Amino acid sequence: MNEEEFAELAAGFALDALSVDDARAFEQARNAHPEWAHHVDDALESAALLADMAPAAAPPPAVRDMLMARITGGAERETEISSATGLLAAVQDTTDPTTTDDVESAAPRTGDDDAHPATTGAIAVVRRRWTRGLLALAASCVLLVALGFGAASVNEYLNRTPAQVALAAIEAAPDAASVTAEAADGGVVTARWSASLEQAVVVTDGLQQLTDDQVFELWVLRGDEVTSAGTFLPAPGGEAVTLLEASFEDGDTIAMSVEPAGGSPTGLPTSDPLVAIATDA
Repeated sequence: MNEEEFAELAAGFALDALSVDDARAFEQARNAHPEWAHHVDDALESAALLADMAPAAAPPPAVRDMLMARITGGAERETEISSATGLLAAVQDTTDPTTTDDVESAAPRTGDDDAHPATTGAIAVVRRRWTRGLLALAASCVLLVALGFGAASVNEYLNRTPAQVALAAIEAAPDAASVTAEAADGGVVTARWSASLEQAVVVTDGLQQLTDDQVFELWVLRGDEVTSAGTFLPAPGGEAVTLLEASFEDGDTIAMSVEPAGGSPTGLPTSDPLVAIATDA
């Protein structure tokens, strides 16, 4: 193990996220190379920074699970890939520059190689990709905290809905536009869209409370055509962020009505629109 690989394992150690094999290799290298101890100190300091700058309340336990789930080629791949052929194929599927030939040459050769291809090098490649992903994620989380985000904020970012992701993309688009209008029965409705992205999101606040057998339904009006763009139920305060499910073009009109649970049975509004926003305004 070289010093770079040790530093990567140190990041996993600081997050208590090493596999059994990696933990064993880490401890062996740690004892053999005391001069590398500063990597452990740095990793522990980064992990402590993440914890110390978080809110006083315990961070949601799902944060760590979500981070680990996003690691490309996670530790579970080592257990899922049981055969030498499968392992080498998995390594080829990654973006690691190591080729199959490199893997085979890196593995020790034995007299039984023809029957059982060597996989030591391939396992090392998978482990290296796993720890590099972990190190990058740990650094990203520490950076978020350093910029003022607590663990709850990181959790919120990772849990964004498709509508929230689309809204962020729309707001970042150079042709982003928006119009705000008041709903007929109370509340504020804002349509945000980007013609280049061909997407629109409706953001609501203070909408009326509906009965259990009602929903809000969005509509896209284009010429004489009326197309359902999906239904939604807001939070208790009437707040919601909803991505239009229908195709969107600049110049469409976005409308909203109250419909039976599950949406209009006819595919057309069954009540007067609460609001209609023209996107060519």
